[in-house]
Amino acid sequence: MQVYSVREIATYLRELLESNTLLADIWIAGEASNVSRPSSGHTYFTLKDEHSALKAVFFASRYTVRRNTAHLIEQGHAIVAHGRVSLYEARGDIQFYVDFVQPEGAGALQAEFERLKAQLAEEGLFDESRKRPLPRMPRTIGVVTSASGAVFQDICHVLERRWPLAEVVLAPTPVQGPDAVAGIVGALDMLNARGDIDVIIAGRGGGSIEELWPFNDEAVARAIFGSGVPVVSAVGHETDYTIADYVADVRAPTPSAAAEIVAPDRNDVMARLAVAAGTMDSVLRQRLADARTGVSGAVHRIERRAPDLNTRRQRIDDVVRRAAACVDLLQREGVQQVGSCVWRLKALDPYATLDRGYAIVERAGKVVSEVGAVTTGDALSVRVKDGTFDATVGRPGRPQRRPKRKVPDAQAPLFTMPEERA
Repeated sequence: MQVYSVREIATYLRELLESNTLLADIWIAGEASNVSRPSSGHTYFTLKDEHSALKAVFFASRYTVRRNTAHLIEQGHAIVAHGRVSLYEARGDIQFYVDFVQPEGAGALQAEFERLKAQLAEEGLFDESRKRPLPRMPRTIGVVTSASGAVFQDICHVLERRWPLAEVVLAPTPVQGPDAVAGIVGALDMLNARGDIDVIIAGRGGGSIEELWPFNDEAVARAIFGSGVPVVSAVGHETDYTIADYVADVRAPTPSAAAEIVAPDRNDVMARLAVAAGTMDSVLRQRLADARTGVSGAVHRIERRAPDLNTRRQRIDDVVRRAAACVDLLQREGVQQVGSCVWRLKALDPYATLDRGYAIVERAGKVVSEVGAVTTGDALSVRVKDGTFDATVGRPGRPQRRPKRKVPDAQAPLFTMPEERA
């Protein structure tokens, strides 16, 4: 026989209660009694009706953001509370752990709306700091709505009128009924997976709170929060607010208004472009005028500072003429000097004396200039004006002294001996 401890049974009962999907997320209506608020800040009370009673607790940490609902738990007040049912093992009591409270007359859907709204706000899904700006000129716009409704046609008409350059991609999905939540989440995921979507419009036409309820679902809210593309929520009419409106980057009062929000007006863009073009043209013209003025001033300054080339050219011509004259003079003097030298050389040419009747006597290839240089019988070679003939020394004569002849001044440099120059 298996024997269990009290703790084992209590733990088993707690796990059994918490594994029940109905008890894990439940709304319970009743009258609050035995309300107490110790210094811990928690609220302990009993939720009862005419037949039964259920112990309940609302922990202070659970309503950090939702603490404005704590005053609703007062003695004798009829309330609708949301939470989970579990077992408090220390005392073995079944206890209702409350996380949200609404007055009983508010209605179940409105109570669930307020609860989820408060929960998501506490998690930061509504923070303005995380909301992204919309692209100014989107190329591709995704639409999450029903393919059979008029919403998509209204959006297309507005976009065709305002910004026909954009491509519209429809991700069709039911927007009410049991398949709506999964369809909306899947459509958002599909558009994000494309990678070319610039902005998403998620919405539907007006309806009752039950018909709009898929856009109040937590899964849809988290899908919008997790979208990598900015999302514009356009659900119902201007007075209708859903959880999707709070989570989305931008809330539009209607689907047609959403189309106007995501796309610029082409007429406005054309007008701005015309103004920009005019401004650019004016700026460029002014810059060109300033540049021309600057260039003209620079040319003028260069011309003023430039040297007088004509005067320089004239000076160069004068120098060239003087140089040519000097060269010509030097050339003439050189010619004269060369002519003088030629004349002197001709005057000293020993062969030139032959024309005047003189002869050159050679012995063994050497000129005989003295009587003592030959003896009787020596063979000689005598060169005269028109040729050479041989001769033999009969008897050499005596040497004779001749007075020195003065050399003309013009020939003096040629006949000056080294020792005389010294």
